[in-house]
Amino acid sequence: MQQKMEKNNNHVVIMAGGIGSRFWPMSTPEYPKQFIDVIGCGKSLIQLTVERFLPVCPLTNFWVVTSEKYVDIVKEQLPGIPESNILAEPEPRNTAPCIAYACWKIGKKYPDANIAVTPSDALVVNTGEFERIIKQALMFTAERDAIVTVGIKPSRPETGYGYICAGEAEAGSEICRVEAFKEKPDYETACKYMEAGNYLWNAGIFVWNRKTITEEIRRYTPGLASTMDEMSKDFFTDKETETVERLFHTCEKISIDYAVMEKSDKIFTIPADFGWSDLGSWGSLKTLLDKDCNGNACVGTGIKLYDSHDNIVHVADERKVVIEGLDGYIVAERNGALLICRLKNEQKIKEFAK
Repeated sequence: MQQKMEKNNNHVVIMAGGIGSRFWPMSTPEYPKQFIDVIGCGKSLIQLTVERFLPVCPLTNFWVVTSEKYVDIVKEQLPGIPESNILAEPEPRNTAPCIAYACWKIGKKYPDANIAVTPSDALVVNTGEFERIIKQALMFTAERDAIVTVGIKPSRPETGYGYICAGEAEAGSEICRVEAFKEKPDYETACKYMEAGNYLWNAGIFVWNRKTITEEIRRYTPGLASTMDEMSKDFFTDKETETVERLFHTCEKISIDYAVMEKSDKIFTIPADFGWSDLGSWGSLKTLLDKDCNGNACVGTGIKLYDSHDNIVHVADERKVVIEGLDGYIVAERNGALLICRLKNEQKIKEFAK
């Protein structure tokens, strides 16, 4: 009975408001990547996110924070999540207001909630190990006034992620104090982090008790807390939409990292190795997909390649695609838009999509 009660006190917040501009044309502002079957498995990224968190809590304890224009897509793809648990942001204000909105609303009904917060667009290969790590973090925050961020053990000197510097592990636990957060490094610094052995990629997955995070937001970002206090008066009422429309845009645009994580003295990390990728680019997707003997990664049923190497080809349906003599390219098509771009120039895709 105790285990069941604990599980029902767990909640999952999914941040699903991004537009995924680096994945154009597959991802567009009208239908971004979190709602797309990126890897050709028959499920969108947000559906996969819900699936791997299901062992943590029932669907009724899932909350999705998204843009107003994506609410109908969320309802369609996640019909088991209560409509009152889909939180519509009138405009993007970065992750701190997004997270605060969810945590204040959860707190209105579940003041003792234990909460895991996750992006909607990452991939995890080893879901069993993922479940173990998240449950361990939830047990830790249920018993302590602590915030736990999941740190990914680096597999390469990556310059595209922020890093977490982990201190000594707590007695009898894998969980460590965080000594510092580090901005995205240059290659030489990333190599030094790898050699040091106690630096982890920041996955943007957080675990905390509702009471702890609201206290820390109140302490370090009091203006945001005041806005949430005002908004929360109308949560779960007919006035909620109107109140959120009126007040949400007044929230400071600030990430949860700057608002709380880099200031609080209650931050811990749990080192993890479960095959994580933030899917921030076509290149990162290519590393996760199966490849043929020439290093080509393909999603789509009608793709044929000849004398071509190290490409990623992504088509949304059974459209026939034949490629000859192409090396190191992205070829992507969706809804009549076609991208052909050198992989090494993929950082320009945001500009191409404008």
